[in-house]
Amino acid sequence: MVGLLDAVLRRQQLLIRCLGQHSNKKDICNTTGKMQSLLSGGVPVSESDAIRILRSVTPSLESSKHKGQAGKIAIVGGCREYTGAPYYSAISALKIGADLSHVFCTQDAAAVIKSYSPELIVHPILEESYNVRDEDRKAISAKVIAEVDKWIERFDCLVIGPGLGRDPLLLDCVSDIMKHAKESNIPMVIDGDGLSLVTNCLDLVSGYPLAVLTPNVNEYKRLVQKVLQCEVNDENGTQQLHSLAKGIGGVTILRKGGSDYITDGQTVSAVDLYGSPRRCGGQGDVLSGSVAVFLAWARKSAVVEKEGANPAILGCIAGSVLLRKAASLAFESKRRSTLTTDIIEHLGTSLEGICPVA
Repeated sequence: MVGLLDAVLRRQQLLIRCLGQHSNKKDICNTTGKMQSLLSGGVPVSESDAIRILRSVTPSLESSKHKGQAGKIAIVGGCREYTGAPYYSAISALKIGADLSHVFCTQDAAAVIKSYSPELIVHPILEESYNVRDEDRKAISAKVIAEVDKWIERFDCLVIGPGLGRDPLLLDCVSDIMKHAKESNIPMVIDGDGLSLVTNCLDLVSGYPLAVLTPNVNEYKRLVQKVLQCEVNDENGTQQLHSLAKGIGGVTILRKGGSDYITDGQTVSAVDLYGSPRRCGGQGDVLSGSVAVFLAWARKSAVVEKEGANPAILGCIAGSVLLRKAASLAFESKRRSTLTTDIIEHLGTSLEGICPVA
């Protein structure tokens, strides 16, 4: 059935190109996305529902509020090889409306990340093995945790993993940070190399409802193999995603792809609104920062208090929809040359179009 659907879509797109009716292409792609969502068993989030969710969790701007009330987000990631990912995640949080955005990274990455923007608060406290003697590892780890402890309870959400790398000492330190965040009841959005860490040590998030995992295709495959001890089965994708979330103890999973599938082990939602055919690197980092902000906002929103909604689910839906809308606007302007920085510049415009400032 899916193969037939793809063949039909290709014929439709060829006909559109021949007739020059490019304006209809997005509508057909969106319609096909909804059909694929239904085939996979996810419940598609309509545009009206998406707008309602975004409006329900986005706080109003009031002169009586002080700095920090709109969100304090921290990114744990960034090493000498990878400096763009933590920047994308941190600056996206600010562009959406968080008041403060911190980055905890290695010393090698700090100066580079600071050079990208003076808006970010950068903490060069993480260490990699090559820079530390074996006999000093425990002391260094203790120093890192002590420094993070000074800040951790101030944050509304942590993003773990963008540009983190796979250094053993670094991962050990981040594992301890995650344990402290869990003890302090602070939400965590886990992406990139953070997912590799979690896949190898599920206890870091198991049973923690304020943990959100945002795997791409390959990261999802590794999680399924680890937790369910089988291969990915898209023919029964909804049930498998549902089982995966339950197998990790009720965390929320946002499975990224042509459609984003979101579950907390109870229901599965599918987001396929807007979007862009351009697959530039870094969009997942933008998503992690976006989800972190909306999750933090959702925890304080009236809809959670009145209806008992899961703030992690609301945060994932809001973050997914906003990224897709921003990517769509960026692509309309830049087409094939669209970069992640272009998408970031459209985050504020996209949110303003849905939740205008009075």
